[in-house]
Amino acid sequence: MQQALEFSLSHLTLRGVGYGDPQKPMILALHGWLDNAASFEPISQYLRDFYIVAIDLTGHGLSDHRTPGAHYHLIDFVHDLHELVESQGWTDLVLMGHSMGGIIGSLYSACFEERVSKFISIESLGPLAKAPQTSPSQLRDSINSRLKAQKSRVRHPTSFERTVEARTMVGDISVSSARLLVARNTQTVAGQLRFTTDRRLRTLSSMRLTEQQVESFLRNIKCPVLVIMGRSGYESMGDAFLARKDWIVKLQSFEYDGHHHLHMDNPKPVAEAIVDFMKS
Repeated sequence: MQQALEFSLSHLTLRGVGYGDPQKPMILALHGWLDNAASFEPISQYLRDFYIVAIDLTGHGLSDHRTPGAHYHLIDFVHDLHELVESQGWTDLVLMGHSMGGIIGSLYSACFEERVSKFISIESLGPLAKAPQTSPSQLRDSINSRLKAQKSRVRHPTSFERTVEARTMVGDISVSSARLLVARNTQTVAGQLRFTTDRRLRTLSSMRLTEQQVESFLRNIKCPVLVIMGRSGYESMGDAFLARKDWIVKLQSFEYDGHHHLHMDNPKPVAEAIVDFMKS
């Protein structure tokens, strides 16, 4: 059972999908970069004792884009998340995130510990970090990428099937999983297939946290944490997990067969670990 969801915030509207029975315990799910709420459809089939509220993050899927002149800073997604949580009056929240969604969830769990009772992260543990001496070049490259994007011609997908094929090549995702994501990230307007995602999401980040800052956030997460990694996932995510896992006070972790989107392509063992974690 699926329900279309819509949440009005002060300056934008977030949309998403509710998977399951709204009367059952809720898990709030945050997807990865350039993905959308449909990324949690496969795993929802194995989490029938829970109600999965999967949202499209700002600029993704069917959610609103940021206003003209604005950009997509990581910390602003944390702001959107807290405004959503407050507007709905959610407490004792179980938060689940994949990749960028896990990164956002880790920052939120660190900052608003009174709101989060459990945190589940798939294929990530904290933000990507860069050395402080790279900050000037990061900002320079980011500004140049934004100006270049403003001047470039908007490219629309040529066909649904070709877009699905291209998506399978990003993160070694299966065709069925890619089809779910592309279906929610595109729409037909006047006979032309168009992306619903904001192309500003593809510009370079203006500034990444340092590893020392990441450590401060992760050490401030007090709730129980479950981290699930794919055996063939992104190497950078795996290395970060190994370097940071001792910073989490209450950590459980598992590794399963699969690439970066293992929660879509191999959902059963991932879901089983989540069910056990929820019972613990």
